[in-house]
Amino acid sequence: MPSHLSADRPAAQPPGSGSVDALISQARRLKGDVDAVRRDAPSDGTDPQDRWQRALYDLALHQLSDLDAHLAQLRDGPPSVPPAPGAEAAAGAAPPAPRRGSLLSRVGSAEWNFLTDEVSWSGELYRILGRDPAAPPLTLDELPSLVLDEDRPRLTAMVTDCLVDAQRIDGEFRVVRPDGEVRAVHMMGEPVLAADGSTASMWAVLRDVSALRRTERAVSETRDSLQRQRQRAQSEHRLAVELQEAVLPPWRGSLRLPHQGPETLDLAAHYLPSSTSALIGGDWYDALELADGQTLLSVGDLTGHGVSVASGMATLLGAVRGMAMAGTEPGRLMSLLNQLLDATVQPALGSAVCCRYRPETRTLVWAQAGHPAPLLFRGGTGRRLHSPDGVLLGATSGAVYAQAEETLEPGDLLLLHTDGLVPGRDSTAAVNRLLGLAPRFGGARTAQDCVRMVMEEFGETEREDDACVLIAKVTS
Repeated sequence: MPSHLSADRPAAQPPGSGSVDALISQARRLKGDVDAVRRDAPSDGTDPQDRWQRALYDLALHQLSDLDAHLAQLRDGPPSVPPAPGAEAAAGAAPPAPRRGSLLSRVGSAEWNFLTDEVSWSGELYRILGRDPAAPPLTLDELPSLVLDEDRPRLTAMVTDCLVDAQRIDGEFRVVRPDGEVRAVHMMGEPVLAADGSTASMWAVLRDVSALRRTERAVSETRDSLQRQRQRAQSEHRLAVELQEAVLPPWRGSLRLPHQGPETLDLAAHYLPSSTSALIGGDWYDALELADGQTLLSVGDLTGHGVSVASGMATLLGAVRGMAMAGTEPGRLMSLLNQLLDATVQPALGSAVCCRYRPETRTLVWAQAGHPAPLLFRGGTGRRLHSPDGVLLGATSGAVYAQAEETLEPGDLLLLHTDGLVPGRDSTAAVNRLLGLAPRFGGARTAQDCVRMVMEEFGETEREDDACVLIAKVTS
């Protein structure tokens, strides 16, 4: 290949120092230069050296097209695939003795002379096809015997078009070596015409593209696998969202419980999804009027993400509602939840707070299982309630959960939350920031106003997990 192709060409950049787009542009400019020189090369077909040089130009163009395609894949983000052994390198002028593993060690040449019935193969073509170098080269009639049955019509059509219609050969087929290994071979060639216009001979270069095709298949299979995984994840996410929406309380904005009587709780809640994961977690909040006129408040978190966790959360929340409706006190309710989680087929851990509010005495009875305690805001200040004993749900069989009581006053604000409000699930940091909202809570008219203040404080936080906030304001 003429040396002027490399003149004024930018120096190669180290990996990562330039953009992929710049590399693509350089590859395409080089491809245009090679094509221009190829068109200027002698093409009368009489000189074997000229034919070999044109074959190398064609091979370089194929290589640059491959390089362009691979760089485009890198830019567009297909999965990274380790290169197969012997991956192709850029083509260049034929050295006198190509190294094993270099590009030209996978490029052979052949010529079939129809005037003399002579056939000549290069040594590398013998190696590509796995033939004994001492054996005579195959004629064009014998060559299809090496080719897979389904590829023989393709080879026959290419050779026929070349010999009958003087068309150039440019196609690919698979051969079976004597050791049983299948190789993909790309063949380029053209006829050499005699003075009377008849075909005197046919020459060709054959390139072993097996490694390239393996890499392309690996990339394609990996891309297909990732697409299937993406579709499955989207389906699971959609199912988890639908399940969560079906289970969490349907009310939006403010809610007052109980519906009858002067002493009520003004309620508002909000669910904050993770900002770093598309998967739905197991966080929940709930407020429910019980048969005896009391109000159930609960928040909780089942560890993990996805459909199975959302399903487990639905089971726990359903059990909380059912047992609370049956009159079960919070401490006993937590013990039964622990037994339920301990008996599940797939082991899991969960945390929860469960409260019963008695409006006639403004008494809050509550229990917790490894969960942040409720926060009580009164008169512009806030504090964390002292937690009764209680371990994580599912952590140990037969766990006993204590109860605590707190008397509330008109205007008090009770805040329940899960521990994903801040990065790293740092409960202490979240509590400190929530308590810092006490002066603003003191001037709020409704629970919904307070929820908006919490969203202003935490809504833009880069959360690694989902979180819930439930606020109850005592009214009279």
